[in-house]
Amino acid sequence: MVKKKNLQRLNMDLAFDFDLVEKWLERFVLDPLTSYYDETQFPIDLYETDKEWIVEAILNDFKASEIKVYIEETRLMISASKSPPSTKLSNRIRSIDFPFQVTKQAVSAGFTNGILEVCISKIDKGLGKNRFITLP
Repeated sequence: MVKKKNLQRLNMDLAFDFDLVEKWLERFVLDPLTSYYDETQFPIDLYETDKEWIVEAILNDFKASEIKVYIEETRLMISASKSPPSTKLSNRIRSIDFPFQVTKQAVSAGFTNGILEVCISKIDKGLGKNRFITLP
């Protein structure tokens, strides 16, 4: 895990409130709905490094062309849709509400071996607009 001292130093330059983010992360992990959505939609994990937040989603049953990543204000939305729909669970969606403006940060995404990785920079600024994140 990232050392608190390093994050606090980093936060001086950013719009992140370290204590607020720490409480948000704890609530997210302990929320029973997180486990429920992991089972009924698709599992996600959150990671933190010195320079970014990383959201990993396991989407083994989907291709990159069937996945959409959208950021809107403080929310990251991941949706996956089979075409043509084959079962009731052909359409899946998860969203994460962050305690900061995701749109103001640089966001990138990649999809390899059934794992979607969305990286939200703590350092680099984004466009400040709601937008889709293109998968390579």
